Amino acid sequence: MMRALWTAGSGMIAQQHNVDVISNNLANVNTTGYKKDRTEFKDMLYETIERAYTAGNEGRPANFQVGHGTRVFATVKDFSTGSFETSDNPLDLAIDGDGFFTVLGPNGEVAFTRDGSFKLSVTEEGNMLTTSDGYPVLDDAGSQIYLNDIDISSLKISSFGEISYEDETGTNVPLGQTLGIVKFANRNGLESIGSNMYRYTSASGYPIADYETGERSIIKQYSIERSNVQVVEEMVNLIVAQRAYEINSKAIQTADDMLSLANNLKR
Repeated sequence: MMRALWTAGSGMIAQQHNVDVISNNLANVNTTGYKKDRTEFKDMLYETIERAYTAGNEGRPANFQVGHGTRVFATVKDFSTGSFETSDNPLDLAIDGDGFFTVLGPNGEVAFTRDGSFKLSVTEEGNMLTTSDGYPVLDDAGSQIYLNDIDISSLKISSFGEISYEDETGTNVPLGQTLGIVKFANRNGLESIGSNMYRYTSASGYPIADYETGERSIIKQYSIERSNVQVVEEMVNLIVAQRAYEINSKAIQTADDMLSLANNLKR
């Protein structure tokens, strides 16, 4: 009887984690470039009371096993592309494809993001292209990008990330830098570090330059990528998680009632 208490308890704990993930998705519904999470579950250890076996014309055709509940196994990112929203800011960039922008993140480590709502940060070296938090955006050589003596309204970013601008005569002048766009063999292995950024891990593999892959990502200037969270879908998931939590709590109450009846048996 006690097994039912712990089994249902594991279900309640798992659904608590599930609601946490869904709540985070809903909280980031308006976060630029945010990718929603999905909770994955696995069943836990089984107690084998009697194994299936065959012996000639006799035997047991099925196992007799009792499970011990469930646990959260992983949270998986859904990297499907969000909708694009146009803007009048030439520094707003969106990626149509599987690529990531390369930035110099916290503590000087290289990080990656889908958030292309870039800004200009005035530094001693000049006007540097940065994220909204002030982290430098890097080119394909790992260098910081400076836009000195350039009218930002004349800035041009090509489909593959080449940076140029139009001078007074209308001539397109290349800056000689290209945005650092990379891909990963396993995007789900990336580690979220907050501020819309990821770091690579041994599970994701090292970043691969986008131009070295078969299908290149397309950069869209004057656009930003919205979150791929669907509010209606998340609300349905929230209701399902709540009902699962309630059912598990009912199982605990039922097991407790049965224990109470057993304890109150009289001759």
